[in-house]
Amino acid sequence: MFLDGLDETDQKILRLLIQNARMSYSEIGQQIGISRVAVKMRVQTLEKKGIIEEYTTVINPQKISGAISCYFEIETTPDTLIQVAELLKKNDTVTQIYRVTGKSRLHVHAVASSNEEMEKLIYETMDRLPGVEECSCNMIFSRIKDIKGLRL
Repeated sequence: MFLDGLDETDQKILRLLIQNARMSYSEIGQQIGISRVAVKMRVQTLEKKGIIEEYTTVINPQKISGAISCYFEIETTPDTLIQVAELLKKNDTVTQIYRVTGKSRLHVHAVASSNEEMEKLIYETMDRLPGVEECSCNMIFSRIKDIKGLRL
């Protein structure tokens, strides 16, 4: 499966951290039968190897009054794809950019504080991107399932 190459102890640590990334080394150690220091060393090794990338707080924008969340599918000419991605990376309203299969396609997620801010993103940024052949926008009404990262 996904964890091939990791020993059983590291797999147990990762499963516990996925359930609760704020779990203390002591708690993890008690649950899997090793010392707090051993857990800390293993977690640090997993971080250094890039297996654990970050610990973060995920905020649901739909729970904030007025927040608007949209996905854009953008098709560009092949020679402008990188330039478009770089321009979008600089915009604070844009939260995620993915290169996806298809003809020079980008999948872009944006979260705005209001309809006006989303409209500004569309008119002042999206509509002015170079080499865009097609751009579609889908507003998110509700979150049904949203998994971050790898789930074991």
